[in-house]
Amino acid sequence: MKERLQKIISAAGIDSRRHAEAMITEGRVSVNGEIVRELGSKADPQKDVIRIDGKIISIENPGCYIALYKPAGYVTTLSDPQKRPTVVDLVRDVPERVYPVGRLDYDSAGLLLLTNDGAFAQKISHPGFRVPKTYRAKIAGRISLEKLKEISKGILLPDGVFKPENLKQEKVNDKSAWISLTLHEGRNRIIRRGFEAAGFTVTRLVRTSIGNITLSGLSEGSWRPLSDREVRELQAPPQGKKGKNILDNHPKINNSRAVRDNRHHKYSGFKQQS
Repeated sequence: MKERLQKIISAAGIDSRRHAEAMITEGRVSVNGEIVRELGSKADPQKDVIRIDGKIISIENPGCYIALYKPAGYVTTLSDPQKRPTVVDLVRDVPERVYPVGRLDYDSAGLLLLTNDGAFAQKISHPGFRVPKTYRAKIAGRISLEKLKEISKGILLPDGVFKPENLKQEKVNDKSAWISLTLHEGRNRIIRRGFEAAGFTVTRLVRTSIGNITLSGLSEGSWRPLSDREVRELQAPPQGKKGKNILDNHPKINNSRAVRDNRHHKYSGFKQQS
């Protein structure tokens, strides 16, 4: 199946999509011997010969899948125009070039997955795949159980409804309350905006799990590789669904054989703790 050239180049771990676009417009990319300069151009990574500066790019990279405990104060991007720290700075010791799956905003902390596998990233991020993500949110002031029930029924926002599941109050005092909740989507700052629309301010937000992956064994700023079993379980069809996954036909740019051969754990994943 054909994909945009900049997407193929990025998924192969060569460079970011933005830089890949520059390579294309500069005439550095060819497909089957012909220079391609148009950004909308597509190719089939399984059939076509794609070259950058005359060198064939390899799409047989081992799959790399890691779990990171992102601290607050890091942006979930590969680079930042404002020169703020990025999550990539925390995984410099990962041998493969990885990128974040989804996002956590600058002020939030918690679990973040990173990979070099574009198909895996889309499956985990796609709302139709319904991968549950759990959070703990600290709310300024007190919040009644009646208000929690009201929020759980849905809060209308300009870009849709904020409707958390498993909304529970964990701790409460006169000045704040800790709330746990589950979402199956990742709209920008959705939790903060949802509670703000309900009249409450989120002062701290931590994502505690994505599917079956938790923060267990991780401290802020550290990471670990996902096991083969964890990768398989994350890509399993949603509960109650049978048959093929809605994204089973998505082309796998990276080498799926590498996963079968268990070659994506060739490094020791834990960051040394100080």
